[in-house]
Amino acid sequence: SSLARPTRSHRVTAGRRSCRQAAGRRRGAVSPVVAGRAPGGGGGGGCGADMALSLGEGGGGSRLRRQLESGGFAAGEYVKQLSQQSDGDRDLQEHRQRIQALSEETAQSLKRNVYQNYRQFIETAREISYLESEMYQLSHILTEQKGIMEAVTQALLLQADRDDPALGARRAAAADPFLPLSAKDAAANEEGRQRTLTTLLEKVEGCRDLLPESPGKYLVYNGDLVEYDADHMAQIQRVHAFLMNDCLLVATALPNRRGAYRYDALYPLDGLAVVNVKDNPPMKDMFKLLMFPESRIFQAENAKIKKEWLEVLEETKRNRALSEKRRLEQEALPRPAPTPPESTNPFDEDEDEEEEDEPSAEEEVVDLSLEWIQELPEDLDVCIAQRDFEGAVDLLDKLNEYLADKPVSQPVKELRAKVDERVRQLTDVLVFELSPDRSLRGGPRATRRAVSQLIRLGQSTKACELFLKNRAAAVQTAIRQLRIEGATLLYIHKLCHVFFTSLLETAREFETDFAGNNGCYSAFVVWARSSMRMFVDAFSKQVFDSKESLSTAAECVKVAKEHCKQLSEIGLDLTFIIHALLVKDIKGALQSYKDIIIEATKHRNSEEMWRKMNLMTPEALGKLREEMRSCGVGNFDQYTGDDCWVNLSYTVVAFTKQTMAFLEEALKLYFPELHMVLLESLVEIILVAVQHVDYSLRCEQDPEKKAFIRQNASFLYETVLPVVEKRFEEGVGKPAKQLQDLRNASRLMRVNPESTTSVV
Repeated sequence: SSLARPTRSHRVTAGRRSCRQAAGRRRGAVSPVVAGRAPGGGGGGGCGADMALSLGEGGGGSRLRRQLESGGFAAGEYVKQLSQQSDGDRDLQEHRQRIQALSEETAQSLKRNVYQNYRQFIETAREISYLESEMYQLSHILTEQKGIMEAVTQALLLQADRDDPALGARRAAAADPFLPLSAKDAAANEEGRQRTLTTLLEKVEGCRDLLPESPGKYLVYNGDLVEYDADHMAQIQRVHAFLMNDCLLVATALPNRRGAYRYDALYPLDGLAVVNVKDNPPMKDMFKLLMFPESRIFQAENAKIKKEWLEVLEETKRNRALSEKRRLEQEALPRPAPTPPESTNPFDEDEDEEEEDEPSAEEEVVDLSLEWIQELPEDLDVCIAQRDFEGAVDLLDKLNEYLADKPVSQPVKELRAKVDERVRQLTDVLVFELSPDRSLRGGPRATRRAVSQLIRLGQSTKACELFLKNRAAAVQTAIRQLRIEGATLLYIHKLCHVFFTSLLETAREFETDFAGNNGCYSAFVVWARSSMRMFVDAFSKQVFDSKESLSTAAECVKVAKEHCKQLSEIGLDLTFIIHALLVKDIKGALQSYKDIIIEATKHRNSEEMWRKMNLMTPEALGKLREEMRSCGVGNFDQYTGDDCWVNLSYTVVAFTKQTMAFLEEALKLYFPELHMVLLESLVEIILVAVQHVDYSLRCEQDPEKKAFIRQNASFLYETVLPVVEKRFEEGVGKPAKQLQDLRNASRLMRVNPESTTSVV
């Protein structure tokens, strides 16, 4: 018990300490007991002293912040000292509020710092991107300058070789420093070079057919490399590269056969660019090969081999360009015609004179040494890389116009082969621009640029197909993004607006882009039909599958028809398509609503007492008159009696209103394919009421009720059925013989007089 309850001396001591602390706070000073270190407290005493100082009036927040940020802060000791030194609940609440305020301030400061750092990170990333682009351009410029200088040097050396053949022979004996020793020894022997190439390529599976043997092809350099992923810098595989004088062959190592490889890719040097990759440990000794539209990154064994690869690739590309240029220049030079042997036949002189008058087509030489023709492949690559599609197609048109009336010689074929490769690349880029994977924003006009260039390239069919696929994806995405509202009619309004507006814009853009290609219009009609089917699927799912009322379905179909008529502005009528796609759902809705009316009529017939209606108030009677007048019953007043009585049965009045409402909504849905369905439904509904009246008239024995039943039958035959027949003829445009026969028959069904069971 002594441990559980404090003694009197403890209570007195605690009370005195509390008084001294309160007095110290009132004087703005700190209590000596609190400020001093508790005996035997160790680190906890220091914590308590700091806490007590933090409760002072001046600089408490900053001291509390420093205390919480200190490395040796102990939360348990802090709370223990705080509870021992506080006067009560009020001090703890104040200290708790200070800590909460400090926490909120720290959170706000952290948010500001995160936002500021995030902005700085974005700006830094943007600057890095700009710097990388500028460095790449600078590297490209330096590489071009280096190539120009080396080309000039090579031209001077060739000129010196022509002037001094002995000097040229000595220089040819010196080997390329980057070639293997075996290739150095065989530099003067082309047959040895080809033998070395054949020996090495025998180790590569699948390249024999892709790499045909040619007299001028030889191996320049080869070695092992490691390929890395260009995006994530993850190692992909080990490869072996074979550099020939006109192409680069990349082969992957076979895992179970040492020294054997499998063909992976073959890149012509004309379309290959080499870029040095800056070392970024642990990623180092790497270089990048650019082959539009892809790129690959390889890692050499060390920095020396990487340097050799970069230099030998540039040197080989340069030699290839020089040899190609020299060959074209030589072929462009006019060749003297061979002198025929002197003939001793005197009759050949006249034939020779006639042949001299007719120039030979073989003597015509195509001049391909023009600067713009020599730079055409590179200019096409630049235009494709810069997305200047119009410029690329203009260059192709210029070349085609230049070569239109020229003979097809071997140099022209080779030039055509190079240009065709660029045309395929340009076509691939334009196809990608029109693919649905690209952004679908911007509407149909965003595709005009790519479509027009494909048409200029002679790819009208492909342009039409890709354009329509792109628009189909855009329309489908727009429909999916529509929010399904609670009101079905509101959603249908939005759906029709989105779909038919997109269809109209697509049709106008199609007419603009493919104005001169009449054969593509059939493809557009087929696309419009498939798009309409997609629209009807979404429409039916929301209107008919959700079991909406017939009035709601009729309003929705009416809205769809009105939007569909907008397409007639451009000469496109898809009304028959929407009718054909909706006929099944509308038939189901009509039959379902017909069954509901028949069941409701049968239920009322089973409870029929054949009594007059008492509407109790004049307002109710006036409302019924308005309803009957809206249904087309103009002579309803002759069936009203004194006060608020109506000389008709409740069952007959309810049947009239329900039947006329069904007819009005069905006429909104009407089109020729639904004629028989609507007519048969009306006949079935009317038969239920007529048969019931006929049966009741036969079975009723009370004279007064029998007279009342005759009055209701007269209302049905002479008022309701003519109104139904007239409204049907107005809505459909032609009379219905079935309704006329039904009205003209005095009794539609003979009932067995001895039977007391209702036919219904």
